[in-house]
Amino acid sequence: MAEPALVVNKLTRTFGQRRAVSKLDLRVEPGDVYGFLGPNGAGKTTAIRCMLGLLRMDNGTVRIFGEDDPVRQRRHVGAMVETPAFHPWMSGLDNLKRAAAFAGRGTPAEIAAAIEQVGLKGRERDRVRGYSLGMRQRLGIARALLGSPRLLILDEPTNGLDPRGMKEVRDLLLDLARSKQITIFISSHLLGEVEQLCTRVGIIEKGRLIAEGTPAELAARQQVLVEVGAPDPDALHAAITAVPGATIQGNTPAGRLRVALSRELSTGQLNAALVSAGVVVDALIPLTESLESLFLSLTSEDLT
Repeated sequence: MAEPALVVNKLTRTFGQRRAVSKLDLRVEPGDVYGFLGPNGAGKTTAIRCMLGLLRMDNGTVRIFGEDDPVRQRRHVGAMVETPAFHPWMSGLDNLKRAAAFAGRGTPAEIAAAIEQVGLKGRERDRVRGYSLGMRQRLGIARALLGSPRLLILDEPTNGLDPRGMKEVRDLLLDLARSKQITIFISSHLLGEVEQLCTRVGIIEKGRLIAEGTPAELAARQQVLVEVGAPDPDALHAAITAVPGATIQGNTPAGRLRVALSRELSTGQLNAALVSAGVVVDALIPLTESLESLFLSLTSEDLT
């Protein structure tokens, strides 16, 4: 069996009296595109800095492809933490050459390959001050690719991008995962991006992992939601209120009732109870749940 790409065990980090990350456990398998999802301030960047050895852990361990020595771990990892910074008066190519010399990895062939992979071929000799934000993000990913890492750790790589730039970065990461078999660990607070990009997701709040699984598995954890309509809305409201396990959450855009069902109550049982109460039901429509609904139900902080 192949070694996991990343194993985090009981990672804890405090700042004074504030615990930014608390006993965090994560496991990322080779080939995963793992989404590390949480609201701003949840502890994502602190956890990533600890994983990369940029910040000391109070407790816990990190293993990368079986390695627990930070020096040996770096051979396997490329990273971009927060907004990448470059020398604006230098070209993208010269910035990469400088980064390769400083890190002691990244041959001219690897630099050329990274430029090609991120779609900057033909613009690599332009000064970075003339790059768009999306191009700078791609240049940051190119820098992370130097040395041919097996694992990319990217902190909010689409942060601040317009929809076109976000799609460019998402398509790039999907291509790297599929064609280069690179394992990707990506933190984000953008739910739609995570759903479209990631094979597995961990949700963090206040430094703790509160849910983990595939996007479909996480969405399935939610209550079943249905849209219910009847010619007599008042009778429908009263009848649903009397059904154990049914909770009215409000109205849908169509003017019907949005109803959450407990795991013990099926849509068929709800319909039978309403018919028994003398209510004529003219609509009973399952509502599709998403990762967003689970995120909002689990986390107490607002998305920003």
